[in-house]
Amino acid sequence: MEAEASKGTIDLEDTQAVAALEHLTGPSRGSVSWLWQPEIELGLRADGRICMASDKDRRTPEPVARLKRSDSNHYSIQAIDGRPLWINGQPASAQLLEHHDMIEFGENGPMSRYYLYANSRKMHDSVASIFSDTAAYFRNSRRPVAVRLMRSCSQTVRRLTRDTTVLFRAAMLISIAALGFLVFQQYRMNELQRRQIESGVAELEHFSRVLARSRQEAITPEDLETLQSDFESRIGVTSERVSEIERRSTASTEIIAAARSAVVFIQGAYGFRNTSDGRMLRQVIGPDGAPLTLPNGLPLLSLEGDGPVAERQFTGSGFFIGSDNLVVTNRHVGVPWQNDANIETLGASGLEPVMIRFLAYAPGVSDAIDLAVVRVSETADIALLETPGLSRETNGLVLSEREAIPGDAIILMGYPTGLKALLVQAGRRFVEDLKKLGETGFWDVAAHLAESGHIEPLASRGIVARVSEGIIAYDAETTRGGSGGPVLDINGEVVAVNSAILPEYGGSNLGVPASEVRKLVDAPSN
Repeated sequence: MEAEASKGTIDLEDTQAVAALEHLTGPSRGSVSWLWQPEIELGLRADGRICMASDKDRRTPEPVARLKRSDSNHYSIQAIDGRPLWINGQPASAQLLEHHDMIEFGENGPMSRYYLYANSRKMHDSVASIFSDTAAYFRNSRRPVAVRLMRSCSQTVRRLTRDTTVLFRAAMLISIAALGFLVFQQYRMNELQRRQIESGVAELEHFSRVLARSRQEAITPEDLETLQSDFESRIGVTSERVSEIERRSTASTEIIAAARSAVVFIQGAYGFRNTSDGRMLRQVIGPDGAPLTLPNGLPLLSLEGDGPVAERQFTGSGFFIGSDNLVVTNRHVGVPWQNDANIETLGASGLEPVMIRFLAYAPGVSDAIDLAVVRVSETADIALLETPGLSRETNGLVLSEREAIPGDAIILMGYPTGLKALLVQAGRRFVEDLKKLGETGFWDVAAHLAESGHIEPLASRGIVARVSEGIIAYDAETTRGGSGGPVLDINGEVVAVNSAILPEYGGSNLGVPASEVRKLVDAPSN
């Protein structure tokens, strides 16, 4: 009787199968041949499929081996007519088979594994058994390594999906589905994070650009000589203008002298802080101790940075009013980040602006004055600041009750161009001393100017050109840094707060009327 090497081709209900051959390669791979006859002849068909015949029907094509059962139910195998036979990778002509022996039939025959079973029902293979069979095939096969590797992988996958228990296969499907879901979720999270990072990088790059601009504006030792020559001519012109004012009107001289001590130079810096843990945005320092930069040359910023806090430095002007030591300036000076178009996006990234330092220097006072915002106007570019702990003997400027009209003469005071103009006014000797000290930082220069008595506002005279609701236009000369300075009438009273420059209109400036300042002062505290 011929028996095909496939599962279910032999009825084992009434026969106790004590052994089996599981075919691992060839056309019969994945099938099992059950062994129960006393003697069996194994042959190979032309297509490489293995077939069996018992003693009663020996008609196998190309017989290769004979199996014979012993009293212990073990089978011994013997090669027929010297046909090639390998047991566990070793050539053999006859051998008693042991559980898990690997048999290779002929030069091109399949590899099969020999099993012993206690009954006629083959149990499902365990995962360990499947991997063990794969390892045994890879170890004992005489095929090239690449072929062995490919067949080992395909055999493992096939047996895991077919020969294991239903429960295991169901668990595998659930695991694969869960893994796929996790991969999909991770992909979505990565995409969201990528978009957030791209947005955050754009905003950080903007702040880095602002920081780089601040560095370019900072005073360096090399700048001092250039500043001296660049501004001497400007200061000469300004001094001549002030002298002309003084010559033309004794009242103007008195106004400037009386207002001088109330006009302050404002200096500040702000950065960004993580709202969740309070960490500040910092520069990233490299192994050599130098700040790292992006490919475009901008400083690299990060919450994990270990360098100095990334701060945006700014200057402005302001002035004392009344007797409560309150300082008036522009809103864009008191809250400098409000003009930052990217502040909302940075806020969505968990960053909030925070003032790092906010100081003022008054003429004739060597110590810095701490500033804090009291109120800012919602409709006008003005802010009200307080000076905690400050005691002044003189009152500040008076807000005019009279509205300015076109044609009125005005005097604008402040600190245009910030530190650079103050350095030029301080003179060549002061600049040389700074160079010797090597203290040319943003904060150091201002402190030395104050200690040396070189904090002095500039004054320029002009005419009111136009008055409209909430705005006064005039032609007094100034530039960036003069924002927040007082605009005085011929009585020395404040008629406006300098706010913006309009260079396209021949140097005209805009100011916020004193009436808006009065509204802010009288507004209830939040």
